[in-house]
Amino acid sequence: EKVARVTREVLDAAAEHSDGDFVRDVSAKITIAVIAEMLGVPRPDWEKLFRWTNEIIAPQDPEFQHAATPKETSDQARDDLFLYFNDLATQRRAAPADDIVSIVANGQVNRAPLQPVELLSYFLLLVVAGNETTRNAMTGGMLALLENPAEWDKLRWDGGLVEGAVEEIVRWTTPVIQFARTATADYELRGKTIRKGESVCLFYASGNRDEEVFADPFAFRVDRDPNPHIGFGMGEHVCLGAHLARLELRHAFAQLRKRLVRCELTGAVERVRSSFVGGIKRAPMRWEIRPADCA
Repeated sequence: EKVARVTREVLDAAAEHSDGDFVRDVSAKITIAVIAEMLGVPRPDWEKLFRWTNEIIAPQDPEFQHAATPKETSDQARDDLFLYFNDLATQRRAAPADDIVSIVANGQVNRAPLQPVELLSYFLLLVVAGNETTRNAMTGGMLALLENPAEWDKLRWDGGLVEGAVEEIVRWTTPVIQFARTATADYELRGKTIRKGESVCLFYASGNRDEEVFADPFAFRVDRDPNPHIGFGMGEHVCLGAHLARLELRHAFAQLRKRLVRCELTGAVERVRSSFVGGIKRAPMRWEIRPADCA
């Protein structure tokens, strides 16, 4: 399976060193490789995807802002990504391959091809959601396990906890901080009236720590059950990439629990300056990773 293979190869490379950056050397490599291979993006262009998604998701971060304003940075990155996938889609129409770009570029709705804006917006969604948020959940999950060694021990000794641990990692990290929605009708909430047409900001990290829903919500528990978190949204707005994100996280922590002998932070964690995503730019660590055939 592609995700298992990519994860194994990334951990093999990380195992050659005793220290590194978990974002650069593990989580970013896994998530970029998986989505890029699925889309059919050539390996030399993977770094472009990484840069564009950073600039689109967190253009206000000084490290990512390259234009005069955050908006100009985000707009330019989006336009560059659109131009890239427009060219790639054109190539795949002429010579289809076994990848998602070929499927979408040659797909039809009501016997007509997708309009350019729809087509390119779909690629934008896949690249950003299939990379940025999963990368941050994976890194945040590793940090949570380091900060809660008893939970790490539980996971190491019981592989049956991996699926539940992934759900707790998504709840705990809540990679998307907030989205705004527009009220379609007047609504009473805790003595306050939300009027039709008003914008409402939904803070998912707050919802994922609702003491009326979760027992001991500020504790990280890999065996939490039930765990009705809203890290992937809900209803008609549920994340289209939730299944892929869960798959990548399951493979990552299933392999880490068997291969990671020891791990510790060696410096300060650097977070992305963003009100939209709970991003992590760097997480310097020292580790010992055993070979895959010894796991």
